[in-house]
Amino acid sequence: MARLGNLLDQPGVLAAFEFRASGELLDHELRAGSPITTDILELLASMCAANVSICGMQARGWEKLTGMSGFSNVREFTLVGFDWSVVVSCAQREAQRAAGQETIAPYQGVVLINRDARYEAACKALEA
Repeated sequence: MARLGNLLDQPGVLAAFEFRASGELLDHELRAGSPITTDILELLASMCAANVSICGMQARGWEKLTGMSGFSNVREFTLVGFDWSVVVSCAQREAQRAAGQETIAPYQGVVLINRDARYEAACKALEA
């Protein structure tokens, strides 16, 4: 699981945050001068938790309906906006769940400014 402070070193990252599947914001780090606030991250945590849940439901449903595989388990989720985007990693949680661990890590995400964003680098950093 990546450390939040280390995630700020990625290009274009304005904020890094952790949240529960319930949407509760647990922790966050902000880049100096970032326009992102704790209130924004609390809203994003709720929104990302809902979207990750929906994405997982759709992936499982698609696999069952079509017989195709490889859509679940969801490893990352990205929400692209006009100026900012959010990347959330589910990989750590899925690895722990697959290993049968009782304690499941929180989700981690980053908020990126689009003009500087490197989405693949953000995903790799979140999975580190």
